Amino acid sequence: MKKNKVKQIHDFGQSIWLDFIDRKIMDSGELKRLIDEDGIRGITSNPAIFEKAISSSDDYKDDIAKLTEKEMSNEAIFYGVAIEDIRRAADMLKPLYEESEGEDGFVSLEVSPHLARKTEGTAQQAFELWKSVRKENVMIKIPGTKEGLTAIRRAIREGININVTLLFGLPRYEEVTDAYISGLEDRLKNNQPLEHIASVASFFLSRIDVMIDPLLDEKGIPGLKGEVAIASAKKAYEIYQRVFSSDRFIKLREKGAKPQRLLWASTGSKDPAFSDVKYVEALIGPDTVNTVPMETLDAFRDHGVAAGTLEKKLEHATKVLADLKKGGIDIDTITKKLEEEGIEKFNKPYDKLLEAIENQKKKIKD
Repeated sequence: MKKNKVKQIHDFGQSIWLDFIDRKIMDSGELKRLIDEDGIRGITSNPAIFEKAISSSDDYKDDIAKLTEKEMSNEAIFYGVAIEDIRRAADMLKPLYEESEGEDGFVSLEVSPHLARKTEGTAQQAFELWKSVRKENVMIKIPGTKEGLTAIRRAIREGININVTLLFGLPRYEEVTDAYISGLEDRLKNNQPLEHIASVASFFLSRIDVMIDPLLDEKGIPGLKGEVAIASAKKAYEIYQRVFSSDRFIKLREKGAKPQRLLWASTGSKDPAFSDVKYVEALIGPDTVNTVPMETLDAFRDHGVAAGTLEKKLEHATKVLADLKKGGIDIDTITKKLEEEGIEKFNKPYDKLLEAIENQKKKIKD
């Protein structure tokens, strides 16, 4: 029998995580099937995913009713129900976590997107969520904003697994690797263990092309359409290889530290002109993660091609970014704008989510 195409990706050293969670997928046995048959090795969640889950079903009604009796805020109710899902998914992935020696088997839960520009608030909530979840195979998601960098370092110092989200640009990605390594160094100074700490840096892809591609016609360089995100990701991987083979990190590795893997996010193709598995096929390579929405997972299982592509066409990636610059497009300005938009894109569903909880509370009281 031919091996499942999604499962084949792991042969090239990449872990596929699912960018989706809800109760239905766990209750129906679908999640277990995805773990067993597709080789799904982790789960990521975000406010938009939970908003859809809570507002489009009655699965959370009873829990919301119980928490409403305690007169909790809408945000506290959200985290109350979300943590239950996260804990349950973490239990389902625990065998994988143990078998992979803490490499995979993680479920991610995000701090409030309204804290993206607040260092103290982010660090505090990351710590509170970590204490509430009480599962070693959970990652707390912190946005990789300038304000988030100190919070990331502090969280790592406290021994919290972190998924750094909303990364678009190479300079910021390198700053994130520094925050991670600095947090590990802080632990080492305090004689604290390093081997159980895991972290990923989530580099967002399709949104880069969505913003840049319309500018390419104006600048007379339409040949770069659909190329910039993948080129940026390949350059990020070069940074990863340099940083995590440095003398600075090797000292930590000798004490049990793991490198912070790159995770490819926003990998659903948003342009119908492109293949629906474009951002999966182009970036398969060792020591990386790709978190995929359900539609992309289904598409890859059907017609994806698993091959080691990440370390190929590196000169082409360099040329794409050089041609972009020559054409008068400043990618650093674009990625800063994407970060701002990214925060807003998480704030909106988060507010909608709290509104959905408010509506369910009203129904309960009526």
